[in-house]
Amino acid sequence: MTTKIAYWGPGSDDPALAKFRTRLRDEWLRRGYGWDDSENPVDAEVVFNFINPDKPKPFRRRQRGTYVTIIHSASEVPDDVLRYEYPLMVRGLANLGMLVVPGDSCHFVTPERGHYSIPDPGDLDTWIHDIVDRITPLATSRLVIDNRFEDDLEPELWQGDELTESLFQAGHRLDALGLLPAPFPLHEIVPEKELRAIKRIYGIGGLSYGNLSVRKDERRYWMSASGVDKSDLREVGKDVLMVKDYEADTGTMVLSVPPGIEPNRVSVDAIEHWMIYQEHPEVNAIVHVHAWIPGIPATEFNYPCGTAELAVAVADIIRDEHDPSHAVVGLKNHGITVTGTSLEDIFERIEPVIEVQVPMIA
Repeated sequence: MTTKIAYWGPGSDDPALAKFRTRLRDEWLRRGYGWDDSENPVDAEVVFNFINPDKPKPFRRRQRGTYVTIIHSASEVPDDVLRYEYPLMVRGLANLGMLVVPGDSCHFVTPERGHYSIPDPGDLDTWIHDIVDRITPLATSRLVIDNRFEDDLEPELWQGDELTESLFQAGHRLDALGLLPAPFPLHEIVPEKELRAIKRIYGIGGLSYGNLSVRKDERRYWMSASGVDKSDLREVGKDVLMVKDYEADTGTMVLSVPPGIEPNRVSVDAIEHWMIYQEHPEVNAIVHVHAWIPGIPATEFNYPCGTAELAVAVADIIRDEHDPSHAVVGLKNHGITVTGTSLEDIFERIEPVIEVQVPMIA
């Protein structure tokens, strides 16, 4: 089925973007994508929301997998693009912020704090071509964020086990790394209702931004939940969850939980951990953090968290490593994923060398 692109938003009449809008649409069509011209394009997989930066209006997804980019113009580049654009992206509930400065550059900001730009070469067609090249892998990737909970967890695991205790201890070590869930205090920028949507869409929330998992058996693993305090991973079904299956046809992670609780969602990176565990039986633990270690192999594109494409890209690199059970993979403009024989093994390896700042590459 052909991916559909759509324009939406009150900023669509911005005269500074008139030619840009037309050429951008032409380029998507030239590449064989479909187009949704409806007033409310809820069936489009990719939506460019042309916002008024004074009052950005979010595009309300009917499908949670819709990839939304806010786009607007400026007459000059702000002194701090990240601080200028990030709140607009958050208020617009977007996966990507896109600031176009005609005659200068096009700037991109992602929820994971990434900021990079593509200079205006002086030829609009060339510029648009380069921009679409950069956006395509991100916008057309497939989110795997649906969860199905089944209350079939064994009673002896309702209060956890020695593996959930290792997650609790590892959460303390993750907290001690001093990583932040986002570059801005989101609760001060958006109201609670929108903050809940942001946590669902981005997987943002809790302290010590990252996630951890540990293998239970040949197929299952314990994993930290989304949007919880990683320094206090205690309650089964709330702070930690048992992942037992992945349904590829629906893009759904299947989880076992105790009966009678309202569970939290598993971390958005569950699909990445699933692929690694299924292919590499020698891997018993995985940690993902938004930090960096110099000199590591990295993915080519900064795919969004929770996409099948990011999971495949990471799995491909681990497969080529000399020892997949002790791999460190860079996620471009995002962070690292580390495999190990145990969580303790992973932290002993990364704590002495980890760097908080992730390098940003266009």
